[in-house]
Amino acid sequence: MLPGETILLTLRLPGTLPPATARALAAELRQAPAAGADYRRAQKVFFAKFDAALDRAGTGARHFEDEKIAAALAGEFMLVEETGFVVHGFAILPGHAHLVLHLPPGRGLALAKALDLLHARSAAACRRLVRPRLAPDAPFWQGSWHDYPVADAAELTRILAYVGGQARQAGLPQRYQKWPYAASY
Repeated sequence: MLPGETILLTLRLPGTLPPATARALAAELRQAPAAGADYRRAQKVFFAKFDAALDRAGTGARHFEDEKIAAALAGEFMLVEETGFVVHGFAILPGHAHLVLHLPPGRGLALAKALDLLHARSAAACRRLVRPRLAPDAPFWQGSWHDYPVADAAELTRILAYVGGQARQAGLPQRYQKWPYAASY
């Protein structure tokens, strides 16, 4: 594994997860041990349930069904490399997106700060295209994101395969399995 921080980031649109489901999942994760292998296992279980719930949910915004909006988000994902990140891959689904990022050491960036910037920039870029369908004061993204730290090269390989197959696994049309919806590097 390259030195630095590597994460699987999931961003979702508002309403894409029923509130009761979101609360139940968060409560499960809070019950996990605070550190160690058991916490790591709990994070994996949380992500699997979280993503499965997102894939099943028939609620919330589905802005990325519009190719212009999906392309704008993909463009923002690629611009992240200008801040020092390495983009390993991503998948854009109708109501959420996954992005695998690596931040090499010594870049002078705090991971959380860089993610705040990505969250804000991608929202601004996509909001311009969604404007007629979204109230001026409505958020584009759900308030925060979910990030899962990647432990090693083997896990990175598994995560990239998962992200690459996400659209197929979710039963989405073939177009979601190609640019601008999915890319791996």
